[in-house]
Amino acid sequence: EASGKCIPLAAVFGRGYKQTPLYVVNHGETGPIRCNRCKAYMCPFMQFIEGGRRYQCGFCSCVNDVPPFFFQHLDHIGRRVDHYERPELSLGSYEYVATLDYCRNNKPPKPPAYIFMIDVSYRNINSGLVKLICDELKTLLDKLPREEQEESSAIRVGFVTYNKVLHFFNVKSSLAQPQMMVVSDVGEVFVPLLDGFLVNFQESRSVVINLLDQIPEMFADTNESETIFAPVIQAGMEALKAAECAGKLFIFHSSLPTAEAPGKLRNRDDKKLLNTDKEKTLFQPQVNSYEALARDCVANGCCVNLFLFPNQYVDVASVGLVTMYTGGTLYKYNNFQVSLSDSNFLSDLRKDIEKTTGFDAIMRVRTSTGFRATDFFGAIYMNNTTDVEMAAVDCDKAVTVEFKHDDKLNEDSGALIQCAVLYTSISGQRRLRIHNIGLNCSSQLADVYKTCETDALINFFAKSAFKAILSQPLKIVREILVNQTAHMLACYRKNCASPSAVSQLILPDAMKVLPVYMNCLLKSCVLVARPEIPTDERAYQRQLVTSMGVADTQLFFYPQLLPLHSLDLKSDSVPAAVRCSEERLSEGGAFLLADGLRVFLWLGVSAPPELIQGLFNVPSFAHISTEATSLPDLDNPFSKKLKSILEHIQSQKPYTMKLIIVKQREQSEMLFRQFLVEDKSIYGGASYVDFLCCVHKEICQLLS
Repeated sequence: EASGKCIPLAAVFGRGYKQTPLYVVNHGETGPIRCNRCKAYMCPFMQFIEGGRRYQCGFCSCVNDVPPFFFQHLDHIGRRVDHYERPELSLGSYEYVATLDYCRNNKPPKPPAYIFMIDVSYRNINSGLVKLICDELKTLLDKLPREEQEESSAIRVGFVTYNKVLHFFNVKSSLAQPQMMVVSDVGEVFVPLLDGFLVNFQESRSVVINLLDQIPEMFADTNESETIFAPVIQAGMEALKAAECAGKLFIFHSSLPTAEAPGKLRNRDDKKLLNTDKEKTLFQPQVNSYEALARDCVANGCCVNLFLFPNQYVDVASVGLVTMYTGGTLYKYNNFQVSLSDSNFLSDLRKDIEKTTGFDAIMRVRTSTGFRATDFFGAIYMNNTTDVEMAAVDCDKAVTVEFKHDDKLNEDSGALIQCAVLYTSISGQRRLRIHNIGLNCSSQLADVYKTCETDALINFFAKSAFKAILSQPLKIVREILVNQTAHMLACYRKNCASPSAVSQLILPDAMKVLPVYMNCLLKSCVLVARPEIPTDERAYQRQLVTSMGVADTQLFFYPQLLPLHSLDLKSDSVPAAVRCSEERLSEGGAFLLADGLRVFLWLGVSAPPELIQGLFNVPSFAHISTEATSLPDLDNPFSKKLKSILEHIQSQKPYTMKLIIVKQREQSEMLFRQFLVEDKSIYGGASYVDFLCCVHKEICQLLS
């Protein structure tokens, strides 16, 4: 209990490192076995008694009868004879096939659908973006996700284009040509066709390819520059609702929706609000209608993926809201230029379309007595205090859950958590994914500090701080973070550390890096207003972090800095990372710095000529162009080695990192330096050493 006052208790549910397929348990008509009282699912924490005829629930202690079909004798230590043959008795994670009781309207779900919605306003046509998207979809639609045993994907596809009005396309396989239907009443959106809008790509291939060839031509002479946005989401959701299936909208959008329509936005970006109590409004949606729209989308299993291509303010805090609440992913490509920056976008689009995803999901977290889940953070929607709703959930999303003590915990029985996610698979099967974890309880505070997970703590602190800025001034949120850091360390000092001079700073081993990460979080552009960082960029990063897993927040707040000048070209290994500080750089060196969104290639003025020639195919440092967004494909050991390092860093990352080339002592170095997180920032963020001093002072005050 004391520890609850010292260190927050939270769990992050997300991607595992070992992605082995889970065992699927199918009990046929009877469905999953659950405790009568608390509804927990059969798991390794259930204790079988009375010769195996009954079991005691590990969560609420209720004694339940074992259904006859599930009965099995116990061995000499009271364990069921079939213990190791049943995943639900011996494994931490497994899946159940759900019965009709777990389905919407008690009907088996249909396979999900993907609807592609393209902004065909003047700028997107003119820049070549619309053609780029259409060309890419022609190859991508063959790669829609499918279950391992299926020959082709069960996902159906539909197409909409829009500017101030919506254009739906009939791509029924029996048509020779696609047919366009225009919806100009954007105040009351309806779906003009049911039959022929959502189709199986393999069946309608020739009509769809035809359409994708025609779209760029169709709008080639457009001069319509205004766009709508909320009605686009509404239309996609209505189409899924009419087809009675869940699905994803892929929206490709590029400007502030200023046309007369629901969800219309104005440019409210105002630098005068920075560092005032009103700054929080910049992170809130400017109109209420987006929240209501998000609720409807979640209720209908409609997930919104948003690809933004802005060259000025688009109000990410408003247009990104539905994406956040529906478990979607937000992508932003500033000042996008076809041919220069398309490789990142195309690679993101490919990854997104091929991702394994669960649809129309609902998650419940159950605990044994003594503590309970109180707060949830992620790309989720909460209608009440217990049900975490996600129109979709994919392998890159994580949900962070905070727990609070509400009673005594027991050292013998420990603390148990069960997380259950009910969802529809890509083939349209309703399933339950169950995760169980048992934690030890200790009456010794020192044990808690010994086993504390700093990287999970940082994930939790980042998410809770980024939620708090919606309602509190940023200055207060930053102060709370500093206080919490000092409080955790003072608690340790007072209760666990051996007596020593007050002037000494003592950190528990498991928390050695807590201050460094906390300082990085405090310096993030979301929590510190700087006039040259656009509001949209801050809102974007806030939204990204909200659904990140532990490995992603770790890299995002403390980037990886890898020296390249001493590469062992013969081995496959990646060089060891060095600390993120300017003193690690050297004029004769070259370094990679990656944070999950960007990867910088920094080159010292006297970097080895053979390295420069090997990577850029130019004679010297002076000839390197910092405009390039990719490295040339060259057939030499340097180039191949760097490519393999970049691939290694990129693997398992949700976003394709943008490559930025930086030459020492040139203008581009300014941006790069902000990522050397241990140094003092030119914008007033403390260096790591200064922050340690500040925290130490606070600890001394708390202890005196």
